[in-house]
Amino acid sequence: MKLKQAPGLKVRKTSSLRYLFLGLFKPDQKSQLTMLGLATQRTLVSNARSFATGKAPSARLSRFDKGHIDYDKIASTLEKYKSSQTKNEPLTLTEKILYGHLDDPTSTKIVRGQTYLKLRPDRVAMQDATAQMAVLQFMSSGLPKTRVPTTIHCDHLIEAYQGGPKDLAKAKTTNQEVYDFLASAGQKYGMGFWKPGSGIIHQIIFENYAFPGGLMIGTDSHTPNAGGLGMLAIGVGGADAVDVMAGLPWELKAPKVIGVNLTGKLNGWSSAKDVILKVAGILTVSGGTDAIVEYFGEGVESMSCTGMGTICNMGAEIGATTSFFPYNQRMAEFLESTGRADIAQTANHYKDFLKADAGAHYDQIINIDLNTLEPHVNGPFTPDLATPISQLAEAVKKNGWPDEIKVGLIGSCTNSSYEDMQRSASIAKQALDKGVKSKAGFMVTPGSEQIRATIARDGQMETLGAIGGEVLANACGPCIGQWKRTDVEKGQRNSIVSSYNRNFARRNDGNEATHAFVTSPEIVTALSIAGRLSFNPLKDTLVDKDGKPFRFEPPSGDSLPSRGFDAGEDTYQAPAEDGSGVTVKIAASSDRLQELKAFTAWDGKNYEDLQVLIKAKGKCTTDHISMAGPWLKYRGHLDNISNNLLIGATNAENGKANTVKNQFTGEFGAVPDVARQYKQKGVGWVVIGDENYGEGSSREHAALEPRHLGGKAIITKSFARIHETNLKKQGMLPLTFVNKADYEKISGDDRVSILGLDTFAPGSQITLRVHKGQGNVDIPLKHTFNEGQIQWFKKGSALNAIKEEILSGARA
Repeated sequence: MKLKQAPGLKVRKTSSLRYLFLGLFKPDQKSQLTMLGLATQRTLVSNARSFATGKAPSARLSRFDKGHIDYDKIASTLEKYKSSQTKNEPLTLTEKILYGHLDDPTSTKIVRGQTYLKLRPDRVAMQDATAQMAVLQFMSSGLPKTRVPTTIHCDHLIEAYQGGPKDLAKAKTTNQEVYDFLASAGQKYGMGFWKPGSGIIHQIIFENYAFPGGLMIGTDSHTPNAGGLGMLAIGVGGADAVDVMAGLPWELKAPKVIGVNLTGKLNGWSSAKDVILKVAGILTVSGGTDAIVEYFGEGVESMSCTGMGTICNMGAEIGATTSFFPYNQRMAEFLESTGRADIAQTANHYKDFLKADAGAHYDQIINIDLNTLEPHVNGPFTPDLATPISQLAEAVKKNGWPDEIKVGLIGSCTNSSYEDMQRSASIAKQALDKGVKSKAGFMVTPGSEQIRATIARDGQMETLGAIGGEVLANACGPCIGQWKRTDVEKGQRNSIVSSYNRNFARRNDGNEATHAFVTSPEIVTALSIAGRLSFNPLKDTLVDKDGKPFRFEPPSGDSLPSRGFDAGEDTYQAPAEDGSGVTVKIAASSDRLQELKAFTAWDGKNYEDLQVLIKAKGKCTTDHISMAGPWLKYRGHLDNISNNLLIGATNAENGKANTVKNQFTGEFGAVPDVARQYKQKGVGWVVIGDENYGEGSSREHAALEPRHLGGKAIITKSFARIHETNLKKQGMLPLTFVNKADYEKISGDDRVSILGLDTFAPGSQITLRVHKGQGNVDIPLKHTFNEGQIQWFKKGSALNAIKEEILSGARA
C-alpha cells in the first residue's frame, strides 16, 4: 500500500539540534520537547529527516515502552488480506484496523457477524479489581513475562467518603496487600504499574498509551474510551487478557459496523455527552451488541478529542463491542499536548489510511444533526431512557421521580477532561457571581493526577469547591459503587445526577431506591445549583443573593490548557529489567488473595438431572450477578467473592432478590448459600435468564463464580457479548432459547438435563429436557461456540487449554 506524505509540512533545524514541525507544534507547545525524554526527542529528529527524505516517520508506543508503532506492518497485513480475497470492496475504518491486526490475513473470507477473527492486539490494560484474577491466571500459565505491553492501574479500590487525600490514604492502608501483590507481579512479569492516586485506567490510557489505528484490549467495559484517539479499544474479561499476555492470538467475532454520521456543529449547552445519550436512546442497551460504532462526518471536527473519548466510553452502555472516530486534527493537538508529538507526526503521514474508504458499507447508519441536538438527561435505572432537557420537567412529574436532587457528581472516566472541568467551572463561576452555591451535595472526581494538578493550578478546582464541591480521589469512586454515602437511608427514594456512564439500580450507592440520572457535567452542575431535576438551565431562572432572577449563560471552556498540562505527582512504577528474582507477594492467610485451582475437564457425558438454581426475571447485569462496591476487596479471592453470586437478581418465582428455594430442604436461602449446598451434594445447577443477560461491566467474576459453585450452564433469551465470552472461557455453557417464549415453560423448582453434548459441534442443536411431574418437556437451545471454544469447554476452561498449548510448545 502506497501511503502519501502529509502535504505542506515544513521542517526547520534549531540551534539545539532539535526539530520543530511547523503546522504540528504551536509556539507555546515547543517546550513539550523537554517533556518527552531523550529517546522521544531522538524519534522527533529521526522523523524530521524522514519527512525531508519522504520516508515514513516512526513513533514510540509510549514514553514507557521500548517498542514502536508499526503502521507499515498494519497496512501490509491489510494488503495481504485484500490480496487473498476474490473481490475487493471499500472497507470501513473498523475493518481496516481489525484486518490489519489479523494473525493470519490469508486464512479465510470474513463475514460480519459470523466469522471468528484471530487478532494480535498492540497492548493490554487492566484495572486493579479485574487485574487480580487476570494476574493470578497468568501466573498459573508458567510464562516468565508478558509478551505484549501490559499495564495495571489502581483505581477501583478507593472508597469515596471523606475527600480525596483522606480516602486515598485509607485505601493505601486497607488495600496494601492487594497493591503489593499487583506491584510485585508487575515487577516480575514485565507489567507497568500505576499506583493508587494516579487516576482512572481509561484516562491514563488516553493521556499516555492510546494511538490512532491501534488495537487494545482492557479488562474493563469502558476500555472503548480510547476510541476518542482513533484506537480500537475493546473491553474483555481477564481470561482474554491472559491469552494476549501469553502471546496467543485473541478471538473476536467479526463485528457488524454501525455508522453514526454527525453533521452540523455543537453549540451552546450541547456537548459530546449528548451525542451518546441520544444514540443510547436510539439503539437501547442492546442495540450495539456484536457491533462496532464508527463515527464520521463534518460534525466530528467541532468536537474535542476528549469529547470523542466521552462518546466512545459510554458506547459500552449500548452493548457495542467498541466505538471510535477517524484520525483528525483534534487528535493530533491532544497528542502534542500530552507529550506525544512523534505519534501525531507519524499518524499524519498515514492519515489517508486512518479513515474509512469512500463507499464503505455500514450495516446501519444513524444521522445526528449537532446544530439541533438538545442536551439530554438519561435514566433512571437504565442509561438508554433518554429525555431531552426541554421534556425533563414533564417526565419528572409524569413518572413521579423525586424532583429534589440530593447529590450532583461530575468527573469519572467518562467526563473528567480539562474541557469538562472548565465548562462546569464556568457555570459555577456564574453562580458565585450571583452569590449562589449548590443546593445539592456536589462531588468532583478528577480522572487523573494530571487533570487534578492542572485544574488546581488553573483555578477550576477552587471555583468548583467554592459552590460547595468536594474533590474526591483520582479514582472511580461513586461511579462503581465505591461511595460510603451518609446523606440518605437505604430504601429512601431520592434523585442524584452525574456525568457518569452507568446508572443501574444500586449501582452508585447500593440503594435500590436511588434514582440515578446521567448527563453532561455542565448540566449536572447547573441542576445541582438549582437543586431540582425539573430545572431547565436553557430557559429557567434562579434567584440571586439580592432576590433578583438570573439565567445561566451557556458554558464555555478550552479543550486543552493554554499553559500545557501539569503532570502532578509521579505515580508510575516501571517493571524490572529482569524479574526472575522478584517474588510475588501473596500471604498464605489472606482473605483477599487466593491462588487459583484448575477447573475440572468435561467428563464427556450429557449433563443429567441438574437443578434450576434461580429463574432470573428482567434486567440481570453483571452488577446483579457479582456486585461491586464493598465486594471489590475480594476480587482476588474466588471463594470469598462467590458469596455475592446473583444476590442482586430478581427471582421470577417470588419477585424477591437473593431468596431462592433449596429443593432438598424446602427452605428459602441466599442464592450463593443454596448453590454451595447443591455443590456439596454433588448436584450441578443451571440459571435461567431473561434478555441481554450479563450486560454492563466486563467482570469475569460473574462467570467464575457460577463455575466455582458448581454451575453448568446459563440459559437465557439473549446474552451481552462480553459475558457470553467470559462464560465460555470458564468452561460454562451459555445457551439461548431457539424460541424465547420457552422461557415461560421453566420454573425455578424444575430439574433439567442438557442433551446433545456428546455431539457438540459448531452450529449443533442442544436440547434442554425439563423434568416435570407430569412428564418431560424438550426445549431446543442454540449456542455460538466455534471449534476452539468447544475445546475450552471440553478441557474445563480456556486457561487449561492455554496451559496445554504452552506445554506442548515447550516439548516441541
